[in-house]
Amino acid sequence: MTLQETIERKIGTGFDPAHLEVINESHMHNVPPGSESHFKLVIVSENFLGEGRVKRHQAVNRALAAELSGGIHALSLLTLTPDEWREREGRVPQSPDCHGGQ
Repeated sequence: MTLQETIERKIGTGFDPAHLEVINESHMHNVPPGSESHFKLVIVSENFLGEGRVKRHQAVNRALAAELSGGIHALSLLTLTPDEWREREGRVPQSPDCHGGQ
């Protein structure tokens, strides 16, 4: 199972998302081809109701603790309730270009 598949499984099970995107952005960084080190997650879940952004991110970080201590170098999170997702009309901000590493 790839790291991306592991993330999808853990978030899918732990957060029962209405919408989930696990985007491997490793190709945007100075890493070997095929790497799984930089991810952006878009998670839309009722589980986030009444929780601020920090608590939402802490919950995701706890769910992915093993992956964060190993293979994941960078994790970008967009954690939304279904109403917040509708307000955004499904728009996800583009990640900035990597400026580090040679």
